[in-house]
Amino acid sequence: MIDKIKHFEADLAPKVTNFLADIVSIKSLSSQEDAVIARIKQEMEAVGFDSVREDGFGNLIGVIEGDGPTIAFDAHIDVVDAGDTEAWQTPPFEAVIRDGWLYGRGSSDQKAGMASIVYGGWLLKQLGVKLPFRYVATAAVQEEDCDGLCWRYMVEKDGFRPDAVVITEPTNNQVYRGHRGRMEVMIRVRGLSAHGAMPQQGKNAIYMMSDIVQEVRDLSNHLKHHDFLGSGTLTISGFKSGAPSQCSVADYAEIYIDRRMTLGETRDTVVQELQNLPSVKKYGAEVIVPVYERPTRTGLVYPVDKYFPTWLTTEDAPVLKAALEAGESVLGRPQTAGRWKFSTNGVSTMGVYGIPTIGFGPGNEDFAHSPNERCDIAQLPVASMFYALFGFDFAKHFQG
Repeated sequence: MIDKIKHFEADLAPKVTNFLADIVSIKSLSSQEDAVIARIKQEMEAVGFDSVREDGFGNLIGVIEGDGPTIAFDAHIDVVDAGDTEAWQTPPFEAVIRDGWLYGRGSSDQKAGMASIVYGGWLLKQLGVKLPFRYVATAAVQEEDCDGLCWRYMVEKDGFRPDAVVITEPTNNQVYRGHRGRMEVMIRVRGLSAHGAMPQQGKNAIYMMSDIVQEVRDLSNHLKHHDFLGSGTLTISGFKSGAPSQCSVADYAEIYIDRRMTLGETRDTVVQELQNLPSVKKYGAEVIVPVYERPTRTGLVYPVDKYFPTWLTTEDAPVLKAALEAGESVLGRPQTAGRWKFSTNGVSTMGVYGIPTIGFGPGNEDFAHSPNERCDIAQLPVASMFYALFGFDFAKHFQG
């Protein structure tokens, strides 16, 4: 099958590159993805997807029918903003091809994956064979703002539960099998305000929080470690306090924590370790997991706690065996599985729902969210060929 697929590589390369340039040139921040969804829908229909629809969350779902397991190829199509535009060598929301690279916000993270999925479907249509699997391309929205929420809707409200998921976040066209989870946590302490001329009559919440901050900092050196995924981490990413006036003792203080969790760390363990800090107990501080409630592009509010579980596909899983086989066939060398440094929609597909999940995507995760984000355009047709071939290999291993 790989020889039949590679027969179309020369025609494939410019098509997928041009399509990526089109969608990179469409600014699509979270909750503002209408224009890029419309462009992707147009391309799916043009290359011959059997059906293309939008769900109530705002995700776009294209299907190529077949008999056998359903495989979802997932790409989020929202991006973060440009940041300091002076740090960019090219306009951030204009695709520029230079020296084999395509520059622009979202080029690696992760519109390259989206373009390659669509043209994986194009390849399958060129083969003209009856597929032993259903090929489903999901253009997911609002991932940058709340990873995995799009899939919570697809599974819980839309009733879509595929037999396998391929996350196409950037992996430099390597097979990945998991990453650390993450959660956001607030610690809030309340003091007692008093006039600044008589501070001894109050209880300064900033002083209380300074003790807590030191203990949180110390805790970061004693988090759980996993040989494959690495150690858990935490960082204080925000500090806020308040008083009735600038001439008053602060009566509350809050810190915001970004917590990355390795295998064996969960929401409960993270909350408990913070609640057990001596100063948290001493001052009666609250440990709070915030709730995400931002409307999607359709206006839907789908609340979820900001907890995104760790996930890891086992080395003997059929989905991983199929991915390694497909990777070896496309790339011409034996493959080993790696992991992401950051978080993906896999926090829901595998982390929440246990749907067999692997990763493979064009682009480099080190370029994500950075100025001069770019993608090696030579990786695009390779990824498309992987997506087309993976379904055949997974169907051989699938035991439904």
